[in-house]
Amino acid sequence: MPTLKFAVLAGDYIGPEVMTEALRVLEHAAGQENLTLAYIKADVGGAGIDNHGTALPDSTLKVCEQSDAILFGSVGGPKWEKLPPKEQPERAALLPLRKHFTLFANIRPGLLYRELTDASPLKTNRIPDGIDIVCIRELTGGLYFGLPKQTTTLPDGDVQAVDTMVYRKSEIERIAATAITAARARKKKLCSVDKANVLETSVLWRKTVTDYVARHAPDIALTHMYVDNAAMQLARDPNQFDVFVTENMFGDILSDEMAVICGSLGMLSSASLGAGKNSLGLPFGLYEPAGGTAPDIAGKGIANPCAQILSGALMLRFSFGLEKIAMRIEAAVKKAVTSGTRTADIAFGGATVGTRAMAEAIIAQL
Repeated sequence: MPTLKFAVLAGDYIGPEVMTEALRVLEHAAGQENLTLAYIKADVGGAGIDNHGTALPDSTLKVCEQSDAILFGSVGGPKWEKLPPKEQPERAALLPLRKHFTLFANIRPGLLYRELTDASPLKTNRIPDGIDIVCIRELTGGLYFGLPKQTTTLPDGDVQAVDTMVYRKSEIERIAATAITAARARKKKLCSVDKANVLETSVLWRKTVTDYVARHAPDIALTHMYVDNAAMQLARDPNQFDVFVTENMFGDILSDEMAVICGSLGMLSSASLGAGKNSLGLPFGLYEPAGGTAPDIAGKGIANPCAQILSGALMLRFSFGLEKIAMRIEAAVKKAVTSGTRTADIAFGGATVGTRAMAEAIIAQL
């Protein structure tokens, strides 16, 4: 019986609540296929700080290193906001994990079912059939990781802060390859987003993507768009995109905008894939919901578990090569939601169910 070995890092506030239900769905789907789940739970984020004194304990990192994938929850919240910025859960857990495992490619589906268009701030007549796009974000370069990164006091007493945006051609080529793979699996349309009219890094980005696609993917229809225009176009007509690829900071902002127009963070999953392979020869990845820890509803049993469940499906697809099971879970989530079983964030004032009941409805569809 095949065994799926992965680390479970549930995190803080609603993180453990939705993770529990995601694991129940994964256990059920795996059992139907005679697969065994072998996962180890470990502390991360605020839980890591409280129990080990650091957001990413060495013991947690070791568990991840011995696994084939990481199923991640959400970290952070008001309890730890008074810590120095470098020690806060979001910065001291996720960024080091991305760097340690060279998780350079973030794949975030922007999916809004037709039946949930009322959840979007866009008018339904703009998106009558919902939204179905994908953002590919470079995750380990650019402004977030470039050096120098420092704050200094100048001789005249003024204070100066410096962040450095750095990209190498090789970094751009490998994210372009990921974007090409995603585009080929869909409509063979790819839009590269940059700021080549201002930034040197974007000039290199545009030239590199153009050359790489011409050499390796002449079947892909490539277009380019400045990031400010892309932000406007996402709000105006999101489905004009199919797959779009961009650098780290632009991707951070645009993917969050995409999440808003898709109605609810509780429905959006993501995958962060690395340069390395796991023991199966497949991409090692970290899989997490797009939303945060939602301290205001933690402990109430009302959080939407769908994003965490769908992130588990992405893990099965990319890190374990189980496309069939991934598709079954995704179909079960869609059927449960579109049939009327909904948590408060997607209920539009109608009847609502809690976290556990939502997962039960998905399991029933499986």
